[in-house]
Amino acid sequence: MTAVLPEVLAAPRNLWRRFANWLHDRMPKGLYARALLIVILPVVLLQSAVAYVFMERHWEVVTYRLSAGMARQVAALVDIYQTFPDDPDHAQLRRIAAFDLNMEVAVLPKQVLPGPAPKSSLFSLLDKALTKELSRRLKEPFWINTALPGSLIEIRVALNDATLRMLATRTHAYASNSYIFFMWMAIASVIILAIATSFLRNQIRPILRLARAAEEFGKGRNVAFSPRGAREVRQAGAAFLDMKTRFERAIEQRTTMLNGVSHDLRTIITRFKLSLALMRDSHEAAEMRKDVDEMERMVEAYLAFARGDGDETSSPTDIAAILDELKADTEKRGLAASVKIEGDPTLVARPAAIKRLLANLVGNAQRYGARLELSVINDGAMMTVHIDDDGPGIPLERREDAFRPFYRLDESRSQNDGNSGLGLAVARDIARGHGGDITLDRSPLGGLRATASLPL
Repeated sequence: MTAVLPEVLAAPRNLWRRFANWLHDRMPKGLYARALLIVILPVVLLQSAVAYVFMERHWEVVTYRLSAGMARQVAALVDIYQTFPDDPDHAQLRRIAAFDLNMEVAVLPKQVLPGPAPKSSLFSLLDKALTKELSRRLKEPFWINTALPGSLIEIRVALNDATLRMLATRTHAYASNSYIFFMWMAIASVIILAIATSFLRNQIRPILRLARAAEEFGKGRNVAFSPRGAREVRQAGAAFLDMKTRFERAIEQRTTMLNGVSHDLRTIITRFKLSLALMRDSHEAAEMRKDVDEMERMVEAYLAFARGDGDETSSPTDIAAILDELKADTEKRGLAASVKIEGDPTLVARPAAIKRLLANLVGNAQRYGARLELSVINDGAMMTVHIDDDGPGIPLERREDAFRPFYRLDESRSQNDGNSGLGLAVARDIARGHGGDITLDRSPLGGLRATASLPL
């Protein structure tokens, strides 16, 4: 018994969890749609409750009261007929029915009442109420038809010597103006929906502008932005502008500092070169010149990595032209290369940064492969550039390590090959600075495929 109890309690929880997951999957994901749902849903539920509880009850009470009044009128006409049986034309009966009760009465010969009249779902409440009230007022058999054309009700009462046939409008016994209430509720719902939609659209628009400004800034593009909207949205916009200002100031300070460091280091390297130029040619001097050249290349690479391209302005950049230049450079090195373009190759980005990104990827492929395939695909949302080579590739478990700064996959390689371990790190840093990324995979050529994905 003790072991079964947790399973019994767990069943409702699992059922509720499945229902919650089902509901979550079908709920709108956007803030505009969710806010609209929060505003509209309670109003609709409240109006529906009012319509069902209040109006349904009100409609039923009014219909029963009207039916009771008609039943009293029918009973009164029956009493009048029975009280004045000697009136040959029943003129008095017809006059009272027409002028006082707004009904039409006909005295028919004695006949069997018709069978049950066809019922309409629209007037089921009227059938029920009128039958009940007539049963309370009349002792004689009667027959009713509430679905006659022209909004009429026919009532027949079987007397001892005749059959009374009475016609009355349906409004005598039926609350037919209820549709006005529902119509006004529908109109009110539409008006509320229109007002809520307009209001929420104006509240959501500043949030979308802020999101667009943040996205463009993340891609290295500057867009005009001023905080608008509700107080909280303006606070978020002001915080974004403050963050953007601090970020730009930090980039400016870093650039200024690195320019100074770069100038000082280049000055020292230039002194080394001048000193070596004044020395006599020897094996030691040649080795020192190679070390100085290598030092200069490494310093330039380190500074390029640390400096980045944050101060460069974004502009339309032709990726195809850059790939054609890299293809020509690859062929000059005696390697095979091809370029394939799909879609518009123009991308709004920092031109020098994108050129450095692609040059680093192609340079890495040139270093290890003998054949390169360069391709760019524009699918309308993303610019994807593939750099394929037929080199040895990189093992799956070490591909992320290749992006680490100053990390060399092949520790046995000499630094004299010009590889500072920063090429892929710089390339990924530039790609992420534009809102994209770089991934490594196995190439169809058998080597490595480097894929740069940049949002348009």
